[in-house]
Formats: sequence, C-alpha cells, structure tokens
Amino acid sequence: MTLISINPAEMVAGIMLVALVLYTLFGGADYGAGVWDLLARGPRAKAQRELIADAIGPVWEVNHIWLIIVIVLLFTGFPAAFSAVMTTLHVPLSLMLVGVVLRGSAFTFRSYDRSKSGEKRWNRWFSIPSVVTPVLLGMVIGAIATGEPGRVVEAGGEVPLFTTWLRPFPLVVGLFTLNIFAFIAAVYLTLETSDRDLQEEFRKKALLAAVVLGGTAWTVYLVARVEAPLVFDGLSGSHWGRPVRFATGAVAVVTLAALWVRWFRVARVSAMCQVALILWGCALAEYPYLVPPSIEITNSASPPNVQKLLLVALGAGSLVLFPSIYYLFRIFKGHTFLLGREKDYQPPNHP
Repeated sequence: MTLISINPAEMVAGIMLVALVLYTLFGGADYGAGVWDLLARGPRAKAQRELIADAIGPVWEVNHIWLIIVIVLLFTGFPAAFSAVMTTLHVPLSLMLVGVVLRGSAFTFRSYDRSKSGEKRWNRWFSIPSVVTPVLLGMVIGAIATGEPGRVVEAGGEVPLFTTWLRPFPLVVGLFTLNIFAFIAAVYLTLETSDRDLQEEFRKKALLAAVVLGGTAWTVYLVARVEAPLVFDGLSGSHWGRPVRFATGAVAVVTLAALWVRWFRVARVSAMCQVALILWGCALAEYPYLVPPSIEITNSASPPNVQKLLLVALGAGSLVLFPSIYYLFRIFKGHTFLLGREKDYQPPNHP
C-alpha cells in the first residue's frame, strides 16, 4: 500500500491510531503512576506519592485529549464501527468512564484534603481506579480483536452484557495494558526527580515491570492463537509480522540495558518506541478491520466529503493543539530534560 493509494478514510483511521499511541504514551503513564501510588510501601512511600503527584499534576487533564480525538473520529468517521463497539461493549466502557471520573476527582480532592484520614481515603480512590480503568480499556481492545462484538452485531437480536468481553483473551490484554502503563510510568518517573534514592527506586520498578511486560506479551501472543486468530496470524504469518516482533524485542533489550546502566533518557526514548511498536503491530494485524470479522475501514466509513472535512478540521486544529501542548510541557516539564544526566549519576549511599 503506497502513500498515493491511501484514501481519506484510511488517513483518518491512521490518525486515530496515532492518537491512541499518544494516549498510551502520555495518559497511560498517568494511570501507571497511579499503580505505583497504590503499591507504595515503607518509609519512602510518602516521598514516592509526592513525586507522582508533582509529576502528573500539571498535565494529567490534557492527556485525555488523545482519547477524545479517538472517540470523536470513530463516531464521525466510522459510525458503523462506533455503533458496534458502543452497543456490544457498553458495560466495560461505562465502567471505564466511571473509573476516569473517580480517579480525576480523587486526585483533585487529595490535593486539598490534607487531613491524615482524608489523604488515605483519596489515595485509595485515586489508585484503585488507576488500576481498574487500564484493565477495562485493554479488555475492550482485546474483545474487539476476538471478533466477538462483530459477530454479535451480524447475528442481530439481543446484545449480551458480558460474553463479548469476559473472555480469556480480553482479560490477558487488560492485564497487558495495565503492565504497559506501569512500565512507562516507572521509566518516566526516573527523570522526574533529582533525588537519587527515588530515582533508584523507580529504576528498580521499571526493570521489574519490563521483565513482567515481556512475559505478559508472550502470554497475549499465545492466547491469541485460539481467541484472536486474526491477530496471531498477522503477527506470525504476514510478511511484516516477524520484523515488527524482532524490532519490538530489540528495542525492549535496549530499554533494559539503558535502565541497567542508568541511561534514563535513552530508556525513556526506547520505552516509548517499544510501546508504539506494540500498538502499531496489533493495528497492522487487524488491518483493514476496525471491528472484525466484517466491519472494515472502507465499508464503515462516512461519505468521502465527511472524511475530507475531518482531515481539514484535524489539520486546522493541530495548528493550535500541538504548539499549545508543547508550550504546556515546556513550562511544566522542561526540567525533566535537565535531569537524569547519566555521566553525573552517583549511586545512592545505602545498599
């Protein structure tokens, strides 16, 4: 498929994928930080939670814009796919929405309720949805990959509440998604502090999460053979499947090596590439389907004039969006580029 042959619907679908990748890399890291907030223990737990709050506080709301773009483009550009997803998976999507609201509200309330009991309560309401919501998001993606929602739509009749998503493959993908978010959050947090002890703690968490991520990825791949053959065949049998898997593995090794020798900025870049390759590989495996086994990009797309107007709107909006986001991150996150200088790193004093 050459660039010239890409029609407007495929371009819109590609932008949806890019937005989903960006949501994973930025919004997903916020959820992953909530995972480490939940798991914070010991005498350094308070310091870890304060670092997490300082890291995500200025930018966590804006990161949801990428998910909003995905939903709006799906609704406007591919109404048949939107209808299929929202009707067959409305239970996990509704629970996910509740989790987003609870998490955001708790994070805000925690910032103002300084009492000991209030802090403990809001910590719990922030961190638990930070774990559950990514699992639900992954289960939705995994359920779509199985083709079960598409088959339910084709069959017509009553839509089941649970059988489309309470299955082995969606559950494994949900845990995989949670692992991805925790992994990139730990990698990012190594660059969010100049405290060498905290940096070392999150380095160890990132190494652990990276190893678990590799095992979870293999589990997803093996379960896909039975539950999501479209994905399995795409990753194992297509001409691009093996190069993508090898590239992902190679970048994962680079990330592990960079974390091991404390090259934190290299680890951040390679971790982002690793996660992006995972998502691109899964999307290519399902191409040209949006909702297998019959709802494709072309046969579910809005009329061409709608697709073209969407592209025009996206182009005009990007002229405002990207400079604004760059300015926001430059103001509140510019210091992260000054930290994690490997040549200046000194190991912590304690063993």
